Amino acid sequence: MKMLVSLIALLSAALLANAVPPTCYSRMSSMSKEIMESFKELQTSKDVDECVVMLPKLYVDIHNYCVLAKLREFVAYPRCDGVREVSELKEKVRSLYTLMISYCRKDLVFLTDDCSTLEYPLLPPNKPSITES
Repeated sequence: MKMLVSLIALLSAALLANAVPPTCYSRMSSMSKEIMESFKELQTSKDVDECVVMLPKLYVDIHNYCVLAKLREFVAYPRCDGVREVSELKEKVRSLYTLMISYCRKDLVFLTDDCSTLEYPLLPPNKPSITES
């Protein structure tokens, strides 16, 4: 009987640990990853509209002060409004922007203001494969 009570207590603690609401930072981080994935899918889609190719580059780094201007620029881009996927992506970007400037403004820490890294992000170097060495 003690074993059953201990098991129930352990499972209850595990459920409560997963029930912790996300922080502003974790929400911004997950939204930025989601936006980047959606943008990449949109760019690589086979039935991509011509205007999608002309969309401004979108690299979201929530630690770069320039990201706020980049998000505004992307949302204000006048073309592609008729493309459903682009409209959905713009809505996600608008939500992240609102979250950053309103709800999470006090939790946000910008580590850089290097706008060029949002245009041409520094990618981590490729690890050499075993066959190359």
